[in-house]
This record gives sequence, structure tokens and C-alpha cells, in this order.
Amino acid sequence: MKTSILVLAIFLYGCSGQTSTPPPPAIQALPVTEVRKSSETTFTEYPASIEGTVDLEIRPQVSGALDEIFVSEGALVRKGQPLFKINELPFRQAVNNAKAALLSARASLLNAQLEVEKLTPLVANKVVSDFQLKSAKASYESALANVEQAKAGVGIAEINLGYTLIKAPVSGYVGRLPKKQGSLVNPSDLNPLTLLSDAHEVHVYFSLGEDDFIAFNSRYEGKTIAEKASKIPGISLVLADQTTYAQQGKIDMVDGQFDKQTGSISLRATFPNAQGILRSGNTGKIRIAETHNDAFLIPQSATVEMQDKVFVFAVADSNKVKKMPITIIARSGSNYLVKEGIKVGDQIVLSGIDRLQEGQEIKPEKTTQKVAQLINK
Repeated sequence: MKTSILVLAIFLYGCSGQTSTPPPPAIQALPVTEVRKSSETTFTEYPASIEGTVDLEIRPQVSGALDEIFVSEGALVRKGQPLFKINELPFRQAVNNAKAALLSARASLLNAQLEVEKLTPLVANKVVSDFQLKSAKASYESALANVEQAKAGVGIAEINLGYTLIKAPVSGYVGRLPKKQGSLVNPSDLNPLTLLSDAHEVHVYFSLGEDDFIAFNSRYEGKTIAEKASKIPGISLVLADQTTYAQQGKIDMVDGQFDKQTGSISLRATFPNAQGILRSGNTGKIRIAETHNDAFLIPQSATVEMQDKVFVFAVADSNKVKKMPITIIARSGSNYLVKEGIKVGDQIVLSGIDRLQEGQEIKPEKTTQKVAQLINK
């Protein structure tokens, strides 16, 4: 009996002394893809405002009652087309008065001339004194000046009469008409009679920050900003409803200095607008295309950001991963365009990178670049 108890105790002691060894962690099977170089086109968008080539305030140049309005709001008018008519009767009478004053001045001039002609031989024969002739000549010069002044009065009166018919200085679209027929108008009125926008072409203004402007200067060839701007390919305009305007524009102006308040510089692109689709006051976005040759395209989801740096996990020896910093030059949808940090043939992990650590072994499952992009969508 004692022997059995001793054997049982030894057995129990042996069992209690054994330690269990945990199984090694399972190796993760993660999708990887081999990076390749390709040519990609990316687009950068900037908020923009649209203005007509010419935006004019149409204002009266004389005071009077508005007799007629020849156009309607939103109408397309041609240069020289009548827009408004101010009551011309007071101005026509002013022309008549000015012409009458001119006739009177001419009559006075004739009398002064006759006086000079009468006195000239009398002075020569010493019948009258030379003083009388000099006085007559002075009167003649004064009468001549009065004639010229009267001519100017006629000209001014005719100009004012012409101002009663207001014509379109350029072709364009008529804005709102706040004044109605019969209203009194004055050159000093706060609001103009209407706005006229010449929109056969439109100017689209947008701004670049300092970083974007420096990149802009380094991206295109040319000695001057104007030369660089001329090398930019067609510029697209995205309208407020997210549709793209059918015709492309061209950058033709870069502001001379940065705005101190915003830290940005203004640029202007001009777009044709023969059909009048675009109007002054519209808003949209300028879209600039840029082609990147020999760039690496990788899914954004295959990257991790740490301390303002972006990394990918590349498969190294023995299927162990290595965290590698990369330099991103642009975005294309949900993908990054990478300039430095990886090379052709590197295999990067596409997903599950939030659970990876430096040097961790994985089981790579190769995926094509096309499938990798589909995974990222």
C-alpha cells in the first residue's frame, strides 16, 4: 500500500513539473504586388471665378427723363445698338440757342471787320488817329474769339444732345434694368442703368499658393512666366454642376505679385464662349492636367503615415517585411504617384499593413497591379 502511494505521488509530481510550450504564431498571408513604372496623368483643381472679357457699367452722361428702353434684360446686343433714350427736347433747344448765339457772334465779327476796313484808309490819310484803328482791331479780335466760343457752345450742345441716345459700346449681354421708362436719370446716380458684359470670350481667374507657384515655375520650360504659361497644355473648366466645359482654355496672365493677405498669386485663363454658355459671375474650378513619366503608381491603402512621412512595407529576404519611406509627387484618384523610395521589381504589401511590424515574416500572395488598383477602390 505504501508503495502504491509513493508511485502515485511520484507520478503526480512529474505531471505537475511539465511546462506547455505555446505554438509559434501563424504566418499571415497578405497580398503583395510588384511595382512597375508607368506614365500617368494627374489633375489639379483650383476654385475659379468667371468674368466677361469686358464688364461695363452703362451710365447716363446727361440728366433727364428716360423716354425709351430699347432692350430687355439678358438680351444679346451688338456694338452701336441703341439701349436707352433720354428726353431730348431740352437738349435740342440748347442746340438751337447755341446756334443762335453763334449767328450773333458772327454778326458782331462782321461789324468789327467793317469798322477796321473803314478806318484803315482814313488812318493812312491821317484823317483819324491811329488809336481809333487799334481800338477797332481789338474789337475785331474780341468778336473773333466770341465766334470761336459760340462754335464750342454749339459743339457742346450737340454732344449733350447725342448723349440722350445711349448705345452699346461693345457687344455683349445686358444685365438687369433697375430704371423704368419715365424715371429721372442722372450721371451721379448710385446705380447704373444696366451692366453690359462682353462674353464672346471669358476670363477665368484662379490663385496658386506659394508652394504650387514654385512647382509651377519648375515644371514648365521657359525664361519668363509668360513663356512657362504658354507651355501648359489645354486648361479645363469644371462648372458648378461638376460637368466639364466643352472647350479648353489657355493661361494668358500671371499677376505681378502675391497677395499679402492670402499668400497667393492670381492667374487668368481665357476660354472661347461663342455660344454664350458662360456668363460673367459664374463660378467653377480650373483643372490642370500634368503627365508624369516613369512614376510608380501604388494604392494609397498600401501606405502608412508616421511623423509626416509616408511608408510602404516591402518584402525582403526570407519573406520578412521592411518599412521603406517613399516620396509622393501627386495623387491619381485613390492612388499615389511615387518618385523615390522604391524601385522596379520591389514587392509591396497591399493590405493588412496596420498589423505589420518591421522584420515580421509574411506569406506573400502575388497580385497584379491591375487587381491591386481594384482592391483599393
